[in-house]
Amino acid sequence: MGIISPMPFSAEHLTQHWHLTKPAASGQRGIVVAQAKNAAEAGIAVLEAGGNAIDAALAAALALAALEPWNSGLGGIGHAVVHRAGEARAETVDFGPTAPAALDPNRFRLTGKVAADLFGWPEVENDSNIHGPMSFVIPSAAAGYEEMHRRWGRLPLAELAAPALALAKRGLPQDWYTTLKIANSAAILRLYPESARIYLRDGLPPVAPYQGALSYFQLGRLPETLERLARAGWRDLYEGEIAADIVADVRGMGGVLAAQDLRNCKARVSAATEVPWRGRTLQLSGPLTAAPTAADVLRRLGDVRFGAAPDAAWYVALARALKAAYAQRLSSLGDAEPQAAESCTTHITTCDAAGTMVALTTTLLSSMGSRVVLPATGILMNNGVMWFDPRPGQPNSIGPGKRPLTNMFPVILRDGERPWIAAGASGGRRIMAAVLQLMSFVADFGMSPEAAAHQPRIDVSGPGLVTADRRLAPEILSALQADGPLEVVEHAVLPLNFACPNLIEQKDGTRAGISDAISPWSAAVAQA
Repeated sequence: MGIISPMPFSAEHLTQHWHLTKPAASGQRGIVVAQAKNAAEAGIAVLEAGGNAIDAALAAALALAALEPWNSGLGGIGHAVVHRAGEARAETVDFGPTAPAALDPNRFRLTGKVAADLFGWPEVENDSNIHGPMSFVIPSAAAGYEEMHRRWGRLPLAELAAPALALAKRGLPQDWYTTLKIANSAAILRLYPESARIYLRDGLPPVAPYQGALSYFQLGRLPETLERLARAGWRDLYEGEIAADIVADVRGMGGVLAAQDLRNCKARVSAATEVPWRGRTLQLSGPLTAAPTAADVLRRLGDVRFGAAPDAAWYVALARALKAAYAQRLSSLGDAEPQAAESCTTHITTCDAAGTMVALTTTLLSSMGSRVVLPATGILMNNGVMWFDPRPGQPNSIGPGKRPLTNMFPVILRDGERPWIAAGASGGRRIMAAVLQLMSFVADFGMSPEAAAHQPRIDVSGPGLVTADRRLAPEILSALQADGPLEVVEHAVLPLNFACPNLIEQKDGTRAGISDAISPWSAAVAQA
């Protein structure tokens, strides 16, 4: 009888033992890509009803409030890039985070310790900058949607909101992914009564039925709020009954978000930031996003020569450019987002039959945002104060009315005056690297969107470390290892080691879209 020698096999545990693929969508009319298929279908329904790419993006965004409460919703913020067919240039819509006027930095007292879940930050007493009513910034998502709708939309709000309302009345699907997302935030959700009532029945996260049909549960009073919004208009969230309910709930919890903050909430529209890229032009959102750092990366890559496919030299050059650009960002721009925090966002990409493209990113910042559901409205609020540095005297320190730097990166690449590729991602600091790689795979290496979405990537979220997908070729991993600190990881649902990008390409009269290959609910859907 043979003797088994110690560890004759790999000691590494892998969370996945399969090969995952995600189908692309293609056609000659419109396409919507979202992080939940029902939301993409909501956008397609709006296109079929005569809406345009802007209408479709807004319908999908509203639907995601009922489908991905951990990522986005009426309590969130965001940025969008819009390139309308026939126009030479794209425009951006900035509805990023703004602190309430009464936000007092002295209320965020430091403990003298370093917070365990933050990237080198001092800890704040009771983590009040991370969760709870003091972590709210002004919820500007609906103001951004209002501005996009007023300028460029075709269909009335009631039609755009109809799919979201139907989904909210149906309820959130109670499957394994829902269990996973809620369980990750359960320790803090249980601190807030309405959040615990909705998400932690009997004190525990909901679980999928062991057998039989899927079940659903409603997100508090969110259906009534969506119904009110559809009837009364976008500004009701800032000046009407919804606004009054928000202010009353926040006041009752001891927060400082006030009626005047809501009344003053408006989105900003401007020309897109333009960055040359190998004979084309990247059209980016404004300076309080990842756009300046992306421009720095591309400048550093300007003289890099590459072959027919991404090889070891290309990945090493990209890693070096990302590390250098992040060192510059962190030293000069005041980026204070925790690198290791669970940052959750959603991204929607749309294109209509006329060729208009929209890249819209919206977020609650952390997963489940502040973890506070407002009882009167069912709105899950953001925790935007987390994006400020809790230390006084820093470029990004907490202050009344201030606007922090974020990592959102919606982008549209144009070829001449024609919008060609639109993209974006969720994933905090991991967003920029993912989006740049996905777009480069298509634009520089000629991959189809489907092939690009399945090409292994690296991540660089700071100046010191490269994270690489273990599926990369050995010679690529060896070259990255020789160039500096490297961590080889799985591309899995959790841990979330890479951002979740999506993309639409239009060329030669055909449009193709793809969502993140690893995201279980995401989908690209095309008009028939």
